[in-house]
Amino acid sequence: MGRPALGNQELLLLNYLAEHGPLSVGEAAENFGKAHGLARTTVLTMMERLRQKGRLTREKVGNTYQYRPSLPKDELQRGLVDEFVRKTLGGSLEPFVSYLAHGARLTEQEIDQLHQLVDQLEDRKKR
Repeated sequence: MGRPALGNQELLLLNYLAEHGPLSVGEAAENFGKAHGLARTTVLTMMERLRQKGRLTREKVGNTYQYRPSLPKDELQRGLVDEFVRKTLGGSLEPFVSYLAHGARLTEQEIDQLHQLVDQLEDRKKR
């Protein structure tokens, strides 16, 4: 079985910490919490739940704990995408690829990135 599922707010907070961490609860509440209408106690509860789920680690620095994701940002995002594909899309990438091809508004840079990824996949396939 995998890790416990994340709620939408937990996912947003985890991504925020991946971008801006490590942060104390106070710092996260001041920046992330205020922007999302969340009280400090709510942010603390969410951070501790993420820690219990193995998504965050904390380290005592002075008199406060500093929280950070338990994985580097790129590994964290790959894991979240993997969970999404397995749980939401039933393991199939076809709906996601269809979305990219027909529904997504991609920039030229994003299209170039997709071409690079396809090239990497083709190179890996040849090995």
